[in-house]
Formats: sequence, structure tokens, C-alpha cells
Amino acid sequence: MAPCAGGGLLRPYNYNSFHTSLLSHIERDDMAGHSKWATTKHKKAANDAKRGKEFAKLIKNIEVAARTGGGDPAANPTLDDMIKKAKKASVPNDNIERARKRGSGEEAGGADWETVMYEGYGPNGVAMLIECLTDNRNRAATDVRTAMTKNGGNLGESGSVAYMFSRTGLVMVEKGELSEDDILLAVLEAGAEEVNDNGEKFEITCAPGDVPAVREALVAADIEVDDTDTDFRASVEVPLQADDARKIFRLIDALEDSDDVQNVYTNMDLSEEVLAELSED
Repeated sequence: MAPCAGGGLLRPYNYNSFHTSLLSHIERDDMAGHSKWATTKHKKAANDAKRGKEFAKLIKNIEVAARTGGGDPAANPTLDDMIKKAKKASVPNDNIERARKRGSGEEAGGADWETVMYEGYGPNGVAMLIECLTDNRNRAATDVRTAMTKNGGNLGESGSVAYMFSRTGLVMVEKGELSEDDILLAVLEAGAEEVNDNGEKFEITCAPGDVPAVREALVAADIEVDDTDTDFRASVEVPLQADDARKIFRLIDALEDSDDVQNVYTNMDLSEEVLAELSED
């Protein structure tokens, strides 16, 4: 795995390790001559079907968090974060509570979810990591292989592209009246590696295991945490023109049609001009 971009502690203007995704709207900044996006995940809920799939993914995350760390959100930061994400996405409270109880064993019916990572290449040699959360490995593998084959991609062997990506913890904070110095002072001793200005938000990167500590440090400083997550950041990026980027997004859409696919990560890099063109689609 490649080291986190910047190589040192808290170098807020080093953006070398970002890779890209498409949301329903584009959020970008113009640091260092590149246009980088505020998130690395391709998630869209443009219609009821998409929203239903997104709900299902959030519910699965709650079940898994409750099973692995216990059903009390106060004692399980991961579960607390998953519940907050679900509420933010307007998942009904009854669904959230049932998922928590299934995961913790308070109610029967929880599935035996496991995380499976698939690796491969999309059109134009774009490296892809496909993260699945499934109770049926054969179904997940078939869905992923079918989506890749029909959309110009190829599955690779384990390790074929994973070496290009580093797993990174993310903590997001709304900027509001906060300055970068406010964030730096709060997270300096909590394991933070970088603080990035993403326009309307500050993004703090850290080792995945340090996310709870960074989150707690912000809370202790009376700074509200907007979101936490883990991500895979690429050390080598592939620049794409708009038409080639659209092919990747069609492939990602096909992959995310599978209920088993949770996240798709790529190493594509898009210029400001390409982003502007895509925003008009």
C-alpha cells in the first residue's frame, strides 16, 4: 500500500492522493492547479429505486457495526456513526432500530454479512476496487463480473490493483466560521495526518483506526462533526476526458445496481474542464 499523501503530519495543501467520483452535483476546489472533489465515493439516489438501494446499504452497515462492536451506540462509535449516516439519509427510525437489534442479537433475523473486495480495471486502464457486503459470495462475484464484462471492464486477481490504494480515515467538518487553525489545534494530538479545505467543508485524513480519536478531539473542542468514513486513496491516477469518464460512471452505475456492492473506488483524475462538462450532463 502506498503511504498517505504528503508523508508528514498535517500538510493541509497536499492533494496528491485524491481520486474522484460523481455525485448529483459537483463540489470542487482549485487548490494546486487541480480540481478535486469533496468525496471519493460514487453514491447517487436520483430516484426511488436508487434511494431504496442506498437505504439497504445503510441498514446493512448498522447490522454489521452492531454485531462487531455491540448494540449500544454510546459505547460503539462505529455504530453511532452508521446510525447518524442513516438518519441523515432519511432512513426511517424503525428500520434503523430493527437493524441495530438484529445486529446485536436482540432480535432474530440478522444475516451473516461479510466484506469482500474485488479488483480490476475499467475502460482506459482505470484501476477499480469494488467493496461488497454480502451474505452470498457467489452471487456477489457473479454480479460484479457481469457488470464489469458488459461495461468494458475486467476483473483481476487479488492484489492486481490493491497495491495502488491506501486505506484512509476521513472526518468531515462544516467550515462555517471555523478556520483551518481551529481544526489543526483540535486534532493535532489525535492522530490526524492532513487537513484539506474542500470548499464548504474541512476534510481531516488519518489512519482508519484513529477516526474515533479525531472525532472525539473535535467534539471536545466543541466542533461539530459532519461525517466520518474510511476511503481508499490512489497513489497513481489516470487522467480522463469527459467521454472516457462517462464510461467509468456507467460501469459504476452497473456495479451499484447490485445490492451487494457497497462502494466503488477508482484512480481516475478529472481536470476542471472535464468536471465542468460533466456537470452539464
